[in-house]
Amino acid sequence: MSGAKAVREDRLWQRHADMAKLGGTPKGGVNRQALSREDSQARKLLASWAEARGFAVFTDAIGNLFVRREGQDADAPPVASGSHMDSQPTGGRFDGMYGVLAAFEALEALEDAGIKTRRPVIAVAWTNEEGSRFQPGAMGSAVFAGHYKLDDMLLVEDWNGVVLKDALAETLRAAPAPMRDGDPGFALGGYVEAHIEQGPRLESERTTIGVVTGIQGSRRFIVQAMGEEAHAGTTPRANRKDAFAAATRIAAAMYEATADADDTLRFTIGRVDVQPGSPNTVPGKASFTIDMRHPSNDVLEAHEKTLRDIVASRAAPCQAKIDRVTAVAPTDFDPKVIDLVRAKADALALSNMDMPSGAGHDAMHIARLCPAGMIFVPCERGVSHNEAENATPADLAAGARVLVAVLEELANR
Repeated sequence: MSGAKAVREDRLWQRHADMAKLGGTPKGGVNRQALSREDSQARKLLASWAEARGFAVFTDAIGNLFVRREGQDADAPPVASGSHMDSQPTGGRFDGMYGVLAAFEALEALEDAGIKTRRPVIAVAWTNEEGSRFQPGAMGSAVFAGHYKLDDMLLVEDWNGVVLKDALAETLRAAPAPMRDGDPGFALGGYVEAHIEQGPRLESERTTIGVVTGIQGSRRFIVQAMGEEAHAGTTPRANRKDAFAAATRIAAAMYEATADADDTLRFTIGRVDVQPGSPNTVPGKASFTIDMRHPSNDVLEAHEKTLRDIVASRAAPCQAKIDRVTAVAPTDFDPKVIDLVRAKADALALSNMDMPSGAGHDAMHIARLCPAGMIFVPCERGVSHNEAENATPADLAAGARVLVAVLEELANR
């Protein structure tokens, strides 16, 4: 029996149902923030499934969780697959979690089929991909790849002032796993990540598998406007230093400046914070986040300059600043992995199409370490980062079949 034929649609679907209970919301989505109690529960559940199958489980200093199926050559760099288990505050059941569970299903399918691989095969749950609690996102994979410094990330605070190293320590106490010695990161022989598309193209074109060619570049920023608190009833508008008014002027100018005719640039203000947050006090501080994406790094660079000019020119009479949180260059996946994904989809008689990823993924960091690629499956109406996010059991299983076929070949090279 091949590994692809050993994939069990019912088992994969039930794994999703079990994970969806951890942080489940009344509307059917999940709120499973990075390094939260719910995240700990998900880690513990995955580890219990792995241990029941006799797979090794371990973690590293940034909390990435690894499940390893041994190969015939224990010293050969392993082939890996995975994604993340944290979610947006009003997230769905499949974003990230599908990649982790598809990778784990691949390990189980290889085991059930009795397939021996030369290289070990690893399923991984990367820490804090979403970045909704701790910024920057894709933190675990970036630290693993050496793109972010571990010590810097451990000192990051969430919106409530909780330090990441403290949240991580609590998570590892609640979901203990053997700690890998040394800094995060080790050699990989290849990496393939499965994910729901998070867009409408596959569904609209009635195609089952997206052969992902690359990921567009992204930059994230925090803009802060600093003014002066004042009494809302007694202070004339001409005398105010209203931080929120300054922030809205800046934001409006940014929206206008980032509109492009072909609608390729993605510009989003996703979080706004106004202080002191009193109905009868003029705000003394206002901040907002920016997420900006484009396939061209030159375009991102030019627009970053525009954003900085706007902050400098539109803040008066307040002060304002813009800080870049992350800058991730566009990612081109390995042509041989792209070809392999396409070939395995064809061999399984699954309709497929080449496509780029508009969203960022952990694969964008790992692709700089080893040959890498991604597999997309459809999601209903392209909806993601939303409690209504949905996918079919058949599509999830189809993606897992392609994944295990790709991993099996890579692990025998």
